Amino acid sequence: MPFKIIQNFDSSFTLEPQAQETLFNLLKSESFLKQICQHSKSGKVEFAELLFQPVPYSLSTPKGMPAELEKYNESDEYVIINVPPNFMFTAKIFQPSRLCAVYQKIS
Repeated sequence: MPFKIIQNFDSSFTLEPQAQETLFNLLKSESFLKQICQHSKSGKVEFAELLFQPVPYSLSTPKGMPAELEKYNESDEYVIINVPPNFMFTAKIFQPSRLCAVYQKIS
């Protein structure tokens, strides 16, 4: 079965203020930050308050993220995670169905 390469994909989204506040609180929680530190082998991380919707592979987005955010993927100073589904559910975010969050490693 051949792959279909998508030329254009609209990755923009808007979160309701209450949903965003709930999600940000979960992503900044001390216990979750500790988990990210353990998995990324970092001393400390901080949520950069950057979220993005994963995008399909295309010639302009080979990393599965908006091209303007690829600099975070290429940097050793940042960690990109999939937002846990239970966080999305708790914040009552159903569209988009998946989000990724960017964290900055703190020395």
